[in-house]
Amino acid sequence: MSKAEELFHKIAADISDASEGKMFGAMCIKAPNGKALAMFYHEDMIFKLEGETLNETLSLDGAKLFDPMGGRPMGGWVQLSYDYAEKWPSLAENAFNYVKNLKK
Repeated sequence: MSKAEELFHKIAADISDASEGKMFGAMCIKAPNGKALAMFYHEDMIFKLEGETLNETLSLDGAKLFDPMGGRPMGGWVQLSYDYAEKWPSLAENAFNYVKNLKK
């Protein structure tokens, strides 16, 4: 298991009330309402963000909107490399706080 994947599992375990699951075949972290807040994809983390946090994260070098199919980026989902691993836990918490209130 890579260091990036180890960190993903640690983040999932550290978020109270979150659980691991699958989304598009990738490992993800879900809020109690079943909504995904983060995914692990090719050694990167993808976070569901909004507002200023979304804009600040997208401004990081190499950050981009998640585009798994090429040409159709997923709005609000930011892909961030392991180079920013120190930011992953707080971004996951931010994403959790956002998606936990979304309707099923």
